[in-house]
Amino acid sequence: MSVLTYAKINDSVIASLEPPKYKWYLSMLIILSALGAGLFALGYQIMHGLEGSGITTPTFWGVYITDFVFWVGIAHAGTLISAVLFLTRAPFRTSIYRASEAMTVFAVITAGLFPLIHLGRIWNFYWFIPYPTQRMLWVNFKSPLLWDVFAVSTYMSVSIAFFLVGLVPDFASVRDHAKGAKKYFYGLMALGFRGTNIQWVHYMRGYLLFAALATPLVFSVHSIVSWDFAMSSIPGWHTTIFAPYFVAGAIFSGCAMVITIMIPMRAIFPGFGKIITVKHLEALAKMIIFTGGIVTYAYSIEFFIAYYSGSQYERALFWYRPFGELNGFFWLMVLCNCVGPIPLWRKKIRTNLVALFIISIVINIGMWLERFNIVVTSTAHDFIPFVWAGYTFQWVEIWVTVGSFAWFFMWFFMFVKLMPSLAIAELKEGLTPPLRHKCQHCLPASGSYR
Repeated sequence: MSVLTYAKINDSVIASLEPPKYKWYLSMLIILSALGAGLFALGYQIMHGLEGSGITTPTFWGVYITDFVFWVGIAHAGTLISAVLFLTRAPFRTSIYRASEAMTVFAVITAGLFPLIHLGRIWNFYWFIPYPTQRMLWVNFKSPLLWDVFAVSTYMSVSIAFFLVGLVPDFASVRDHAKGAKKYFYGLMALGFRGTNIQWVHYMRGYLLFAALATPLVFSVHSIVSWDFAMSSIPGWHTTIFAPYFVAGAIFSGCAMVITIMIPMRAIFPGFGKIITVKHLEALAKMIIFTGGIVTYAYSIEFFIAYYSGSQYERALFWYRPFGELNGFFWLMVLCNCVGPIPLWRKKIRTNLVALFIISIVINIGMWLERFNIVVTSTAHDFIPFVWAGYTFQWVEIWVTVGSFAWFFMWFFMFVKLMPSLAIAELKEGLTPPLRHKCQHCLPASGSYR
């Protein structure tokens, strides 16, 4: 087995930025086709109104809000891996955090589309913006929906800044190996970074500051999203467990999505197999086991709270979820989120990449179903039996949801060809310095500074 060196890290990451082959173009064609179908469905909805979706009385929140909560949850693992694990100096972070940071940015951008889509009249998007009363619409700062505007926009701006700051030394490394227009582009993105001692001192202080600022956002943003539900009086929503429940579920689904992305990256780019090791993916699997246990506990404690509350409405709702007309979604959620991660307790399964990839997809399906169960069943079965109703999926919202996944993967596919998808500088920090063990073939390649 060859030794991982500074030069090999450089070569592996820079090779991933080479012009794409036909497989990349074929994959992008499939993605853009799905995105086109989603845009067509959205255009139909704009022309004909929300009647093209399953939204009806009393389920005024449907698949679109489910998608919003799902994508905000997916965005959490990136900040957790990049910020929280940076502060705790977790060694497995370095090979996976760059792609997970990119996943965070693109997932937040995707999530931000759904409040606009759910609005119906997208051209009135400025109604969401909390500015003074020239429109004669008083801003209700007590509304959790307004809290979302501040929370998600803050999270997105900090995540993008954190992502770009981390890329600066890697842009400089790619610049030193690039030629022509690429050298100019990466030099521009490197912001004049040359790897001098004083630059590294300021860079590390700035990066630490961003990590410290981003860490509270991991726990606050999805807590605020959960308060969209918990601050209401609807059965199944009005509970104090929602904040930790949503945060654990977000980390659970986010880690699964990181595995879903990293395993194909490891297979597509030959040099990544020695950098993104099975040990690193196993560490993510252990995080899934931990957060999956919290999610399973939250499912069970919800039923206990409903029983112990003595409220007939709460009891009726939690009887409706497993035994009502939407019970198939509930049991499939339990199967995916509670039973699905159990095989990961065996090391043989945790270290099997095929099994790990399949389980990660199962968990993502289960977490989407969890958000659907929370959003739809409570509104479909609230206080007044006269208005109780089920939910019927319509082709418009199905294709808009498919289009959202295509939108996310479109950005990610472009990212891996335009920016270093692995953190060159931090990966080198994990190696033994070449001069320490006098290994001449491990010396940095020409033009490298780290």
